[in-house]
Amino acid sequence: MTNDAAAATDADVTSESDETDVPTAVGVKFGSARTALAFDDGDGDGDAARTVHLPSRPADGEDELTGDEDAHHGGEAVRESPERVESMLRSGVPATARDAESFERFVRELCARYDLPADSAVVYAMPTVDDDIGLANFGTAVGECDIGEALARGFPESLCASIPALGDGIEAVDEVFVALNLGATNLEACAYRRGERLLPFVSAEVSGDHVDRRIAEAVEAETDGRVTIDPATAREYKETHADFDGFEPFTDAVERGGEGAHEFTVERGVMEPLDEYLDDVVSELGDFFSRLASSHMKTYQLARARPLVVSGGMACIPGLVEELEARLAAELDRPVNVVVPDDPVTAAAEGAHRLAVRLRDAA
Repeated sequence: MTNDAAAATDADVTSESDETDVPTAVGVKFGSARTALAFDDGDGDGDAARTVHLPSRPADGEDELTGDEDAHHGGEAVRESPERVESMLRSGVPATARDAESFERFVRELCARYDLPADSAVVYAMPTVDDDIGLANFGTAVGECDIGEALARGFPESLCASIPALGDGIEAVDEVFVALNLGATNLEACAYRRGERLLPFVSAEVSGDHVDRRIAEAVEAETDGRVTIDPATAREYKETHADFDGFEPFTDAVERGGEGAHEFTVERGVMEPLDEYLDDVVSELGDFFSRLASSHMKTYQLARARPLVVSGGMACIPGLVEELEARLAAELDRPVNVVVPDDPVTAAAEGAHRLAVRLRDAA
């Protein structure tokens, strides 16, 4: 690995092992709502992947890994009552000591649940954050867990997610391209030049979480204030009903004190916030490409000939990527080719796993 890709995080989580057995390669992407985990399977083909909901911290301060599980992207999910919780990775890293303590317990539970050995080579897909304390908390928390004794490294999340989108190996670290992460916590964009990260950009105001809040506000406005929903319910509406190819209005019901169930129909409350979100994404990307052209003209020219890699949970919404491609082409006044990994949610963990295999085998 080269330059920035080899030193992707300030969290010092690198270690070495003298074990003669081949360590298990593990790729992990911790998220504010979901955690994706990819690791070697028992047959040694290195393709087993699991997806779990990252349990947020309940309001009473106790963590839960409850058994209310459902399928998500072919994996496993752990769900909690959304009104009782707050995320311990609000910015992608544990910002406080309390968050770090909850995060460490979660990592231990995750390792135990999936039987991840201490003798493992782990690559963490790291978000772009300007939080030295949070990064230090992250490094301390994962360093205290029984995982990554052979090797532990952090690489940019958008680079990891681009790896399965651009080839069957790790060709992405040798190419020039622009990556866009449409995540729950942040919008991230940056250029990569043979593994080196250039001009990283991040915005918390253009994010999936922000869309959820807008949906909650839009539903309240659409029902003239008769219905209020929390962001977790708004997120469920987005993930279940949002569709740029053919949205259909839907009906839901809420309990209103002693009045019983109150039914209401959502017609504009989901897609209008998403339409605004895409406009904001395109605006930010237009500014990003202008800055890239000004500061790294050769990289900009090379990246124009390559696909724009888009990952993150928002990319799972039907029709969103195609709509983004069309709007961005109009904004830049040139054709834009967007490529998306097969599963935008697990792509970062899958790419991190491939890096872990390469680093382990090269050690």
